[in-house]
Amino acid sequence: MARDLRVVTCSAPVNIAVIKYWGKRDEVLILPVNSSLSVTLNQTQLRAITSVATSKSFTRDRMWLNGQEEDINHPRLQNALREIRKLARQEEGDHFHICSENNFPTAAGLASSAAGYACLVYSLSRLLQVDSELSAIARQGSGSACRSMYGGFVKWEKGDRPDGRDSIAVQVATETHWPEMHALILVVNAGKKIVSSTVGMETTVHTSQLLKYRSEHVVPHRMVQMEKAIKERNFEEFAKITMQDSNQFHAVCLDTDPPIFYLNDISKRIIQLITIYNSFDGNIKAAYTFDAGPNAVLYTLSSQVSQLLTLVSHFFPPDHTSESPFVIGLSQTTPVIDKKLAEQFQMEPIPGSLKYIIHTKVCCCHVNNQPLPSPWMT
Repeated sequence: MARDLRVVTCSAPVNIAVIKYWGKRDEVLILPVNSSLSVTLNQTQLRAITSVATSKSFTRDRMWLNGQEEDINHPRLQNALREIRKLARQEEGDHFHICSENNFPTAAGLASSAAGYACLVYSLSRLLQVDSELSAIARQGSGSACRSMYGGFVKWEKGDRPDGRDSIAVQVATETHWPEMHALILVVNAGKKIVSSTVGMETTVHTSQLLKYRSEHVVPHRMVQMEKAIKERNFEEFAKITMQDSNQFHAVCLDTDPPIFYLNDISKRIIQLITIYNSFDGNIKAAYTFDAGPNAVLYTLSSQVSQLLTLVSHFFPPDHTSESPFVIGLSQTTPVIDKKLAEQFQMEPIPGSLKYIIHTKVCCCHVNNQPLPSPWMT
């Protein structure tokens, strides 16, 4: 191992948007057509962890993701490296070796790229001792990554400047602001998406009239409403806007030519389940949202977690041939569903329709960690 080797390891969280980002006005700088807002989730179940190293013995930049070496020349990765080097005024000839891992499926619609690029930029900033606003750099790797630079509830302001300097992430409320907020992530499919977010967004921008209406007339008002709901801890309003925006996002995908189908039949049954659940006693107790994939994120309050988990487990029970845990992040007893509640659903259980469920909460952003087992250490 080189004597001048310097290594920093950090982790970064996943964020799940409640006001969706979809569509860019600038593909190079990754400037969005509308603002967005998300919830940063606990790192125990969902995180990227990255070790970055530099040494005079390194002859070129290299990167490994989940144990496999990746193309370091990817334009977005180069954008992030270039911008952090500018801030650090790094000497020419100094190279990075980067080793990154996710503890959840990559490219499955669970915001892996957001966590990954946020982690990369933050780790590099610590290695190079850069103390600056970093969300604009993370944005140039993956748009949503700018929101993973902060914990709690975070908005990404679309900005108006052509150079993107005002397109940054801003924390709306800290992770301690609403401790009762929980999330259940229902993993329907852990595989890669058929249509990547990058390709999908570009096609939508060029073909969807609904996207233009959404970005100009719908999202600005929803952003104001959502910030107010969060600051007042008004769950019914939060849930209502979250579901409306998820629905409209997928309507925009359908309005794309050719149409993009991210939801599958199980996704639609989850929507039906939550809709009936909320109508049972006239109170909104849970909210669904879907990013660019079939996997659902359900937001609810601590008082409803047990009942909601029992409901989901009843109608989407595990495949008992699997030895892997079905619920991650929460101990679960044998579920017993309330008979009166069960009678409201015209649905039959579908065993094996969910791969697993992740229980998590709102949490902080970056954490320093021990270095990953890395190729440059062997």
